[in-house]
Amino acid sequence: MRPEDIDYPRPVTECHACSDLAAEMAAALAAASIVFKDNKKYSQKLVHGATTLFKFSRDQRGRYSAGGSDASFFYNSTSYWDEFVWGGSWMYLATGNSSYLQLATNPTMAKHAGAFWGGPDYGVFSWDNKLTGAQVLLSRLRLFLSPGYPYEEILRTFHNQTSIIMCSYLPIFTSFNRTKGGLIQLNHGRPQPLQYVVNAAFLAAVYSDYLEAADTPGWYCGPNFYPTGVLRDFAKTQINYILGKNPRKMSYVVGFGNKYPKHVHHRGASIPKNGVHYNCKGGWKWRDSKKPNPNTVVGAMVAGPDRHDGFKDVRSNYNYTEPTLAGNAGLVAALVALSGHENTGVDKNTIFSAVPPMFPTPPPPPAPWKP
Repeated sequence: MRPEDIDYPRPVTECHACSDLAAEMAAALAAASIVFKDNKKYSQKLVHGATTLFKFSRDQRGRYSAGGSDASFFYNSTSYWDEFVWGGSWMYLATGNSSYLQLATNPTMAKHAGAFWGGPDYGVFSWDNKLTGAQVLLSRLRLFLSPGYPYEEILRTFHNQTSIIMCSYLPIFTSFNRTKGGLIQLNHGRPQPLQYVVNAAFLAAVYSDYLEAADTPGWYCGPNFYPTGVLRDFAKTQINYILGKNPRKMSYVVGFGNKYPKHVHHRGASIPKNGVHYNCKGGWKWRDSKKPNPNTVVGAMVAGPDRHDGFKDVRSNYNYTEPTLAGNAGLVAALVALSGHENTGVDKNTIFSAVPPMFPTPPPPPAPWKP
């Protein structure tokens, strides 16, 4: 049905042990509290919500998708340890309370979150794995505040791991294949690749901003030194591919460019507003119709092409035509990170507003000596 026509009950699912979900919500509210810090009352409300949720995530352990729930079919969570590191990092930035930093930099926590495992999905930031985001975020803390002991050891590890992840995104390295058209295959040829690509483009662009702001001209991959600019180039080529610079000359963002998907897997876009109230099953004829969508869902990024740069603009095949919140979140982040002037650096201070000074302030100089 059209979302505007929904007249059937939509029951919520209640969970009592869902650490991953609660810690992720805490991370979102904590990050938002920094964005809205000038609105003190609202910002404090966000911090309060984040604190409550994070405590709940730590006290009642469990995966939100355990036990064959609906969530396990669509977005099955593999673990909650990465959300503990990610949530803990944002909680520290939102509150300045060092107990959160202790948690986020606890070596056992990092180990459980998979910081030392490697594996095919290492360095892939996604709805299921926040570790890469946390590694980049904590590298920012080390680059700009350098908190030192007792956090330094794991922060240095995360910083080194972030460097290795950034190397893995470069075409010179073989951790990930690329399509003939140049799209990085972060999910190793499985369908719906773009959500992972935009996240990597965002992290690469933002990490290059960190290095620039720290007056660091580049970083090492093994014995070779790479200038920070190659990270921006990586992000740009990937986003340009998505916006139409690909073998099919197809923009995968609906409403952008001359050629974009017209059969998007999205009920609001595919069911016409024609005065007819289609019931729950009545809308299926529009899902299966060969006609282009009557409504344009402008700005929605679809799931993307296959590993051969091929794309089928077919509504019923969600592996090609489905837009998601997870994908669009990363797209917006990547576009923001790449927009603006080359020299518009990252704001070094605002994110640390709540963090107390790391070291005591030096005493004032003595008064001039009078004989």
